[in-house]
Amino acid sequence: MKQKSKTSPKKMRGTVVSNATPKTLTVEVKRLVVHPIYKKRYTVSKRYKVHYEGGEYTPGVVVQFQETRPLSKTKCWVVIDDTKKEV
Repeated sequence: MKQKSKTSPKKMRGTVVSNATPKTLTVEVKRLVVHPIYKKRYTVSKRYKVHYEGGEYTPGVVVQFQETRPLSKTKCWVVIDDTKKEV
């Protein structure tokens, strides 16, 4: 019987966009992508719902977050480090 190998959770860094709901942040992650044929570089952004306990996060703060078990229908990320620097 094969045993599942335990993988480390994904970690990302992004900018807080919204903190309107309690214990949930909306964090936007931007990445640079190169088109496979035309070689043009363009920015792709994606927003994640991230869980946090305590602390005050204002829009513009950069945070680091990692994957976790599903906490709700849309939340499966949790804040692990707040760099607290404004963008």
